[in-house]
Amino acid sequence: MVIALVTVTFVNILFNAIESVANFMQADWVKRNSHAVGVPDSMLPFLGLVKGAAAAGLAVGLFWRPLGIAASVGLVVFFLLATALHIRHRVFHNFYGPLLFLALSVAVLWLMIVA
Repeated sequence: MVIALVTVTFVNILFNAIESVANFMQADWVKRNSHAVGVPDSMLPFLGLVKGAAAAGLAVGLFWRPLGIAASVGLVVFFLLATALHIRHRVFHNFYGPLLFLALSVAVLWLMIVA
């Protein structure tokens, strides 16, 4: 169970760190995705900060479980909202993105609690 926790957490850290950097750089694909669901460019640095902080929280959470659980809960809420925005705006061409991140975040949360 610990191997699963570490593996899934590292994947989640990697994906969120990449997303964080892409948000700070305001990459074209990030802008296209955010515009499709009504998020202005001015929010991208904040979203990058949130994802980066969550990635750091998950990394520390491998050693101090309460922080990892808190970071996981934050990511679950974040990606539930992202999924809801995609549904609200009927943006389904890239719907796999928030669903993948949500699934990873739920998996990490569950493993943090039970492992």
